[in-house]
Amino acid sequence: MSPGVNDPVRVETQHTDQIHDAQLDYYGRRLATASSDRTIRLFEVEGESTYRPIETLRGHDGPIHGLSWAHPSFGSILASCSFDGKVFIWKENEGGKGWSKVKEHLLHTASVNAISWAPHELGPILACASSDGKVSVLTFNNDGTWDASLFPAHPLGVTSVSWAPAVGVGSLTSIDAPEGGQQQAQGITQVKRFASGGCDGLVRVWGWKEDTRTWSPDPVQPILDGHADWVRDVAWAPSVGVGRSYIASAGQDKMVYIWTQQSPRAPWTKAALEPASTANPSAGGTAPANGGGGDGKFGDVVWRVSWSVSGNVLAVSSGDGKVTLWKENLKGKFEEVSVSSLSYLTT
Repeated sequence: MSPGVNDPVRVETQHTDQIHDAQLDYYGRRLATASSDRTIRLFEVEGESTYRPIETLRGHDGPIHGLSWAHPSFGSILASCSFDGKVFIWKENEGGKGWSKVKEHLLHTASVNAISWAPHELGPILACASSDGKVSVLTFNNDGTWDASLFPAHPLGVTSVSWAPAVGVGSLTSIDAPEGGQQQAQGITQVKRFASGGCDGLVRVWGWKEDTRTWSPDPVQPILDGHADWVRDVAWAPSVGVGRSYIASAGQDKMVYIWTQQSPRAPWTKAALEPASTANPSAGGTAPANGGGGDGKFGDVVWRVSWSVSGNVLAVSSGDGKVTLWKENLKGKFEEVSVSSLSYLTT
């Protein structure tokens, strides 16, 4: 019998050590996994629960921390980053005959912890976050060459990076271009912005300055300060050029914050997610029955946050093996709408 819609599917990856990342491609038809065994394994997704191994990629000299698929308009391209301080870009050979490494990015001097491709409207651009405290941005040019920018971001180390949508908030409802935006011929403003999270407990917002051709702190509010410990992950919500901007940040402090910006020049406001398991019983909530720490804290360190494609549902995964889904209600508050306990992860 095939698994139900909400039943987790276990994939036998054949990795021989801890798995650090697993990413589906744009169409959800291929899965890539990264492990401390220094390999990347690729799977073809067949049906709802069958994952057929098709390739094993080798080349890194340390645990592989992160993976990121490029948009299919650029071909079948996968980026990987590792504790060895290297970023590799892999491309499927013509006719589907294996994969080749087409780029080695070697500017970092410590572990590269996270990578993220920019929205495809901006072109093939990859951001990389490293323990050396720097962020690098790789840009692929039409002549086959790569440009690389490298700049200090978080002095204690960078843990995560996430791009803003290419179409800035309000671009479809306002004639005013956001700061740093590029007005396109069709009248829609495109922006190059991303957020980074670091070991200093801060989320930083960066933007591209066309006049100096450099990445600079966002002119409105470059620093989002709220976490009491390392920021483990950041995720900028997709949008269609209307409404608000949202950034979710996950921390070692067991907190998740939603940062909201109402317009391109407005300050960011902060709101903490309140897990049902940690609600205050005196306020009509549920007592912490499953390891929650109270005061809005999750039951363990929060490692990952990820938005749905439409940007209206947020998934949160924590060290206690739980994945929760959150959705904004009509009053503008995010509510927990689902929880899955992957018990086999903690046994």
